[in-house]
Order: sequence, then structure tokens, then C-alpha cells
Amino acid sequence: MRMSDLIIKKRNGQKLNQKEIEYFIREYVAGEIPDYQAAAMMMAVYFRGMDAEETAALTLAMARSGDTVDLSAIPGTKVDKHSTGGVADTTTLVVAPLVAACGVPVAKMSGRGLGHTGGTLDKLESIPGFSVYQPMDDFIDLVRQNGLAVIGQTADLVPADRMLYALRDVTGTVENLSLIASSIMSKKIAAGADAILLDVKTGDGAFMGTEEDAFSLAQAMVEIGTQVGRDTVALITDMNEPLGEAVGNALEVQEAVEILKGERTGRLLDVCMALGEQMLVLGGVCGTAREGKEKLAEALSSGRGLEKFTAMVQDQGGDPRVVEDTGLLPQAKGQAEVAAERDGYISDIHTRQIGEAASHLGAGRVKKEDPIDPAVGLWMHVRTGDTVKKGQSLATVHYNEEGKMREAMGMIKDAIDIGDAPPVERALVYGRVSKEGVERY
Repeated sequence: MRMSDLIIKKRNGQKLNQKEIEYFIREYVAGEIPDYQAAAMMMAVYFRGMDAEETAALTLAMARSGDTVDLSAIPGTKVDKHSTGGVADTTTLVVAPLVAACGVPVAKMSGRGLGHTGGTLDKLESIPGFSVYQPMDDFIDLVRQNGLAVIGQTADLVPADRMLYALRDVTGTVENLSLIASSIMSKKIAAGADAILLDVKTGDGAFMGTEEDAFSLAQAMVEIGTQVGRDTVALITDMNEPLGEAVGNALEVQEAVEILKGERTGRLLDVCMALGEQMLVLGGVCGTAREGKEKLAEALSSGRGLEKFTAMVQDQGGDPRVVEDTGLLPQAKGQAEVAAERDGYISDIHTRQIGEAASHLGAGRVKKEDPIDPAVGLWMHVRTGDTVKKGQSLATVHYNEEGKMREAMGMIKDAIDIGDAPPVERALVYGRVSKEGVERY
């Protein structure tokens, strides 16, 4: 088998078989296929596409390119959750403890933030002492004991994805449905969960800007999961404004704790409940989403979700006192208010720009190796459709450097549009995709 023949085959629009795809991934990871040939293959796939069987074969080959996680020692159906990313997307910190409190074990490997999106690991690491790096045996033991653990992906998990994504990033081949879907699903499959719940974001702050693109990605990923024997469901959710009110790592932990205490409600909790319902059905503890909603509500009101979160923090080396006193989280040196310049309605919030403002303060990173300032960020005080008065605070900026604060405040002010009439209300959850088909809400 020669790589040049496979490139020509795909360039000409022909279908690659499983053995050919496995050869490509195996030899590329081994260093036998050079970057220039792998880049040519990615470009051929970008223009010619892959069908469902090719995409599933690529996903499995990538998932098996390194270590895989065996969660069989954990009783019950293990359900993983993945979000395609956005701004103030703090869902894991809320929904994972609630789902675990309802009897579905959550053994989750999460990622870091990049660009305008926040990362779960960065948020958890803002808790003093919290370790996202656990030996695999300890990780499994933690889930067996508490039903919940969240750690970082090991370097030996899915090396093919890491190598190919870096190549795609510099060759203009990122935006291909099969390549995006296989990248996400290869990591989920290698992580060992029995079932997968996907939160596919759409809107200004999401990777998939349009609703149709989000449904297409969801269908591609659900099809992969189904083909490889994993029960997979996707919800398409809105990212046309920040999901939570806090944007920034320690601030988002504070918001998650306040939600689990029953002190906050809103869009973030609503999405968490929608995701949790599906996870409980996938985990086999509920027959319907309505039953799942009732169980989650009880786990929230009783404080059992908060107890799971506290136990996870303590088990992974974090200071559990932050649950009672969020003032123990990293605190910024200063705060500044972004004020409305006129009366009116909040007609639009440019979500990506809000995320970029938080990153500019130091809450995010442009490159993976960039340091994070866990204390900085902002609290949003308005939602799309709200009425505001001139001088009213739109957001509170938490900052450590005045120069960055002034620039971020300008970005936030520009990101919040104030108009004369209320905007058309958007849905929060647009629909559901499963092996049974597409359901639009």
C-alpha cells in the first residue's frame, strides 16, 4: 500500500476502505508518512468529503492510535458529555454533579480553553489545590467512590487527533464536517464511556455559526457513535449570547457553586437540566426526559448535587471550603463597570467578542501554552431583550491590569447593542438528534 495512491484515490472522489484508512493513521502516527502527504490527504478529504462508513473508520482508527480507557471496573452505564464550546459554558461543573447524584457515573476527560472559548480544566484549576491530572487507576477509583471525576486528557490518548489537528490548523482544512466529527468522537470513544451526550452549540459564539451547520455536525457525530456501538444523542443549543452570567475561570466556578446551592437560575441552569435529562435516560436510570427532569430537580433542591461537587473538589486535592466561601477563589485586584450609554432594549450581544474581551483580560489563551489568569473576567448583568436605562451597569469587569481593563471595557461596550425595540426571542434548545432521527423543537 502506498500513501500516494490513497491520496490520488481520494482526490478523484473515490471511497477509502477501512484498511486503507487504518494504514494512513497507523503509519502517520509512527512517523512513516510525512506531513506533506498527510496534508495532501486532508486537503483531498476537505474537497471530496467522506461518507458515513469512511468517517466511522477514520474515527475508530484515530481512537485506537494511542491508549484507550477501560471503565468496565465502574458499575453502571457511564455517560460522557461533550460541548462544542462557547462563552460562559459552565455546564460540566453543574450538570456532572447533578447527574452523578442521580446515580449515573460521570468519568469525564475535559479540555482547556482556546481563543474565545473557555475550558473546563482551566475553571477547575482556579480552585486552590485542584488537580486535573490523576493516574488512570486513581481516576477510576474516584468515580467508583463518588460517581464523579473530571481530569485532563493524557498525552497518549488519541495522538492521531493531536497530530492531524495541528496539521489541519495550518493548512486551512479545519472546516470539514467529517474531520470535525471524527476529531471530537475519537476522543470520546477512546475515553471509554458507554454512552455519549453531545451539546452542539450554534450562534455567534459557537464554532458552528448557523443552526443548519450545527444540526449537520450533530447528525454526523451521532451517526459515528451509532456505527461504533455507542448510544449517542445530541442537543443543539444556543450560543448567541453568553450561556452563563460569569465569563472567566474563578468567576464561573463561583456561578456553578451558586447554582448548585439553589441561589441562581437562568439560561445556564436551563441548559444543564436539558442535558442532564438526556444523560439520565442514556444512563438507564430514567425512562423519559420528564422523569429525568424530576430527578435532577430533587438532586438540586436537596443539595445532593452540591455534595457531589464538594466531594469531587476534595477528592482531587482542591480546597472544599470554596463551596462555602467562594471568596477563597482567586480574586482580581480591581473591578470596573461598563455602563449603558442610552435607554433602550438589549437587541444583540456579540458573544464571540465578549469571550475575546475576557481572553484579553487574561482569562483565555491564543496559544495552548499561554498562561491563564484565573481571577479575571466579567459578570454580565443583562440578557438579550432586557430593558436598560442610560448609566445602568451592563457588566462588571474583574481585572488585574488597568491597561487591559480599559481595552476590554471598550470591547464589551461594542459587543452589547442597545436598540429601540425588543428583539425576536430565540430558542435555547433548537432540537435533538439521535439514531431515531432529527427532532426540531
